[in-house]
Amino acid sequence: MGGEKKREANRRKAAGGSDGLGNLHLKGENFYRDRAKVQRLKMLNGGKPIRNPDGKIIKAAAFQSSDAPAVARVEPNRKWFGNTRVITQESLETFRSEMSAKLNDPYQVLLKHAKLPLSLVTDAKAPGEGTVMGAGHMLETESFAHTFGAKAQRKRPKIAQASLEELMTTVDQVQEKYAVASDGQLLSNRITDYVDEARDWVFNAGQSKRIWNELYKVIDSSDVVIHVLDARDPMGTRCKNVEKYLNKEAKHKHLVFLLNKVDLVPTWVTARWVKLLSKEYPTLAFHASINNSFGKGSLIQLLRQFAKLHSDKKQISVGFIGYPNTGKSSIINTLKKKKVCNVAPIPGETKVWQYITLMRRIYLIDCPGVVHPSAEDTDADIVLKGVVRVENVKAPEQYIPDVLTRVRHEYITKTYNVERWADHEEFLSLLAQQSGRLLKGGEPDLSTVAKMVLNDWLRGKIPYFTAPPDSEAFAAQMAAAEARAAAAEAAQIVDGPAGQQGDDAASRKRKARKAIGVEQTFSKIPVLTDFLPLDMVDTDPSILQDGNAGGAMDVSGGDFTDFAEGGDAASGETKEMAAAAEQPDWDEVFQSVVGEETVSSLGGETSQVAGKKRKARGADSAAGNDEEGQEQDEEQEEEEEEGDGDAGGEDDDSGVASADDDDDETNPRAKKAKRMTTNKKKVGTHYYEKANVKNRNRNKSRPVDPKRKTKELQSMGKSKSR
Repeated sequence: MGGEKKREANRRKAAGGSDGLGNLHLKGENFYRDRAKVQRLKMLNGGKPIRNPDGKIIKAAAFQSSDAPAVARVEPNRKWFGNTRVITQESLETFRSEMSAKLNDPYQVLLKHAKLPLSLVTDAKAPGEGTVMGAGHMLETESFAHTFGAKAQRKRPKIAQASLEELMTTVDQVQEKYAVASDGQLLSNRITDYVDEARDWVFNAGQSKRIWNELYKVIDSSDVVIHVLDARDPMGTRCKNVEKYLNKEAKHKHLVFLLNKVDLVPTWVTARWVKLLSKEYPTLAFHASINNSFGKGSLIQLLRQFAKLHSDKKQISVGFIGYPNTGKSSIINTLKKKKVCNVAPIPGETKVWQYITLMRRIYLIDCPGVVHPSAEDTDADIVLKGVVRVENVKAPEQYIPDVLTRVRHEYITKTYNVERWADHEEFLSLLAQQSGRLLKGGEPDLSTVAKMVLNDWLRGKIPYFTAPPDSEAFAAQMAAAEARAAAAEAAQIVDGPAGQQGDDAASRKRKARKAIGVEQTFSKIPVLTDFLPLDMVDTDPSILQDGNAGGAMDVSGGDFTDFAEGGDAASGETKEMAAAAEQPDWDEVFQSVVGEETVSSLGGETSQVAGKKRKARGADSAAGNDEEGQEQDEEQEEEEEEGDGDAGGEDDDSGVASADDDDDETNPRAKKAKRMTTNKKKVGTHYYEKANVKNRNRNKSRPVDPKRKTKELQSMGKSKSR
């Protein structure tokens, strides 16, 4: 009986000290003492300290008082009573100036935040003007009532002007910027004799709440944001609102400009726009095409640099944003070298965001086109930007005058074979008669022809581009640069070895920068549009060779300075990051494409020899297309899994410096080695690939050999004769 009770007690103890009915056992409760007795003994024995055999208290009783400890003495040392950090005003001003330069430099990346109160020395200027390190937030403006009135909450007021001279300067600036037409408080601007016509609903395309929600999803999910611009009108397709949002709310995200459709503008226009836009953000030129692209290798190289920069992350996401019909989905298809996103030459094809895996560590995000509403844009500007679908536009002929104004007369004549016209209606009438777009009675269908012209405008069939600002000044600057280069060459001849050493140092520095930064050769852009010689301005060849336009692509190279520490040398972690950001030797990566044909710089047409080679290669590989497709799929899977090979490395116009850059500088007409060709035809045939073994007719009689049948008949005749 006692053994059963003991086993039951052990079972309850193993189960957690409970009898299964929710009653917990107290410490000391057993077979001889129940719960009430344990509590009574605890009450009698409680409130007393526990002593050792010597009588000293080893555990004080509850609520027992103890003697107060001795008063502590602070060591008379300066580290306890003096200032921990002391800085002079000159050093602080130097720090502010250096910090301002670093913060506003788009090619500097902050790797480590120091424990400095930077918010006390950061002062934001007007929106869009960057960040300066100034007097901080000590001169913020507050209302008069909250400062001096009955609702005053501060004893020391904050004012925007510290002196009367600053107040006068501010008043003068406000008066200079004042415009009567934009003042909505004036009675003359409120009362008019007319009512503005309501804008059609089609002009609000790309501005819905759903589209903007998709945009913010992409921005929040992206580590790198690529703003896709149209090379024909970069400033018109630029969304300043998104740039301000990223600069204010998400400074840790990298913003990159991608100038798409560079095949529709002259090469010097691309070089000039890249030079201008690179002053604000890293800028790359790109031509989206699965088979004949430009800038693909440069973009992948830049994304790999960002991936190495964020080595602490498992992968990075790259979001593509921009206006509708700028080619965001086409760029993703070019990088993947296959169709993964639906594309169309009309705006609004992409409805929702889409995740695409480029490599193991790089993900791409496609975003619908977003339009930032602007009061300065007219209906014609919105239509010609490609925001609205042409079939939804009412009275499309009213936008043809803007097309005729922006495009040269020679291009219109060459495209439509119409030489003379007085106004846009006569032009549309002549074009309708030429194309056969006539209504009953022989009247021209102006609406249909106008839609044809607008579609040709949006699809790049009409040559057009926006000239970069200060184009004439740019040409003068290039002429001055050539003059300086000639003078330097003359000085080199006079100086002799000393000048040669200086040039060697400059060349070494240039090569070191090329080894780190992303380079683009604009002379390899396949320009498909035929422009007049007047528009094909001959610029400095160095700019066409060097796409950086002054070192613009040193995004993640040796400039990883830990500028939060005061601009000193980088720490060990920074040096490791900078070393990891250096790219491999691209000469080895692109060895397999040394002998491929290149597209001519301006005409966009390959040579006849290249065409013959391509035809011969196509004829040789006609029988082995399946094997080639399997090999390409296997190569692409290896690139995605390992991330070692460049996904865009096999394109001729990828924009990355080729393996023969140094040789081309010395001998520009150096011949490339012939590409090794292999015969991929199948040798012999296999019986089971052609014969239908599975569904054969088993009842079909077996064919008999005629010779064997003849012998059998002869033997039968002999036997009968016997």
